[in-house]
Amino acid sequence: MGEPSSVDGVLVQWGERLFYPGNRIVRSEQTPRLSALSVGQRAAAVRARLEATVRRAPQVMVKVSGGGRGMKAIAAHFRYIAKDGRLPMEDDRGVMQQGKEELRDLVEQWRYGGSEIAQTSPRREAFNIVLSMPRGTDPLIVQRAAREFARDELAEHRYVMVLHEHQANPHVHLTVRAESRHGRRLNPRKADLQRWRETFAEKLRGWGIAAEATRQATRGENRNFPSSWQIRAEREGRLRTPLRAIKTGAAAKKTRVDAIVAWAKIYYALEATGRPEDRRLVDAIGRYVSQMPVAIAHHRELDRQRQRDRSGSARTPSPRVVARERGQRDIDLMARDRGQRDIER
Repeated sequence: MGEPSSVDGVLVQWGERLFYPGNRIVRSEQTPRLSALSVGQRAAAVRARLEATVRRAPQVMVKVSGGGRGMKAIAAHFRYIAKDGRLPMEDDRGVMQQGKEELRDLVEQWRYGGSEIAQTSPRREAFNIVLSMPRGTDPLIVQRAAREFARDELAEHRYVMVLHEHQANPHVHLTVRAESRHGRRLNPRKADLQRWRETFAEKLRGWGIAAEATRQATRGENRNFPSSWQIRAEREGRLRTPLRAIKTGAAAKKTRVDAIVAWAKIYYALEATGRPEDRRLVDAIGRYVSQMPVAIAHHRELDRQRQRDRSGSARTPSPRVVARERGQRDIDLMARDRGQRDIER
């Protein structure tokens, strides 16, 4: 039977690889990467993330939907999110405004607050962010979580937020001035978006809403979401390279193999404890991993490989294929062990 301390060490080591990759800094006070937490506390945080993920807690959505290149575009977006003044707007000071006159005042405040924003600009002077949760989530809690998110992540910038609850998924439109009060410009990258997702999920959990911000690699997914400019270019017939529905690059494949290996390390560490609560989590992990899109694709590839073997067309695998098979073997072992326990019961 595994000792709690050794199991905690495995959970921290491999759980952080699943949920807190080293190329990002997550500011959450609950983040296991904080050195102020003990190993036991960090392991407990990882365990909570594991349980939420295999339980398929709702995934938050945070995306940059575009940005205004000048005050004309920013004003148009203000009118859109506020429905021409019919919906209340909240700014970075917590001030609520509503109405067409207030909307015009807001435009002038943004035009001259800080560096003047011209009617048109060659660069983005604002970013349009959407924070959303699935249907059924309390819209007011989504709004509260978005407010706390903005205060944490965008404290140096002017912003305006508007709650939309008239559509299927409750969501908040957040327009952020690109230039901060200190002259630094916002330039969100992929790592920033993931951190924003995690911050938003944390704020929702603080209000009692089950929410997760797990990476695609951790969930074994490989969907390719095109950027707004790619969608626009495809619609206008200007896209030279067709959009791919799934990620096929070497980096994407490697991150998914690494995630499967981490799942396997955690699986066997928990299994070794013999504790009933760990056995339940192990079973849930086995089911979750076996149902991952990459696992399903793996079994289809095995079937194709068997067909090639029977036809005599099998080739010597490349190093990349060998690395991918390492993760695939872990999937098979977890599925086999879970099946054996089902038989024993």
